[in-house]
Amino acid sequence: MEQVGNAETLVARTARGLAQISLDAEAGAFIGSEDDLLARLGVSRPTLRQAAKIAENDRLISVRRGIKGGFYAARPDAQDAIRTLARYLRLNGATLSDIMVVSRLVSEEAGARACACDDPALRARLVGFVAGIDANDTPAELIRAESELVSVISEMSGNPAIQLVMAIGFSFGMEEQRVALYRDEDHRATARTLQRQLCRAILDRDEEIARVIMRRRSTTMLEWIVQAERESA
Repeated sequence: MEQVGNAETLVARTARGLAQISLDAEAGAFIGSEDDLLARLGVSRPTLRQAAKIAENDRLISVRRGIKGGFYAARPDAQDAIRTLARYLRLNGATLSDIMVVSRLVSEEAGARACACDDPALRARLVGFVAGIDANDTPAELIRAESELVSVISEMSGNPAIQLVMAIGFSFGMEEQRVALYRDEDHRATARTLQRQLCRAILDRDEEIARVIMRRRSTTMLEWIVQAERESA
């Protein structure tokens, strides 16, 4: 039993060592062959290979075969985190209503912070979004539009934590097959109106109105979600 425990500890320690080597290098950089890392970490080949699987699953290294084979530095991206957290929430019984209760506070802050954004490219994206709002008249089109709006506003917030929370909330919601958002024509018209009002507040740099509209959007969507969940129960 002690040998198994020690072996597991060594593998975990080696995985942490591989991760640190990767983080000390630029993403995509070659960090060594298998023999290089065996000498550097002072472990056996089976231990290194088990540790490499752990580090690779965490997207901290990539292992390539062939002539240019070896170990390369890698980095997890936002989508990895989003998928993992959304899966965790779903497995623990979280509902879209639960997500909305938390994410709406973050959304309000995102809307307010977006007002201060001076990035001309991001402001231009928002202007372009406004120009296309009236063309989104089906549930699928509105879902795509919401994805774009959430993306640009969270990016305009300049806060990576806000970007992550909003992305998780949107990802969780759009993948929730039990809830049919925007199926009602009046809901779609309301959603477009709120989108337009929110974009105008941000472009006018009116933080107070942006917070109010964000709150109204979250409250309205939560009502639709609760109604849909009750009807599908």
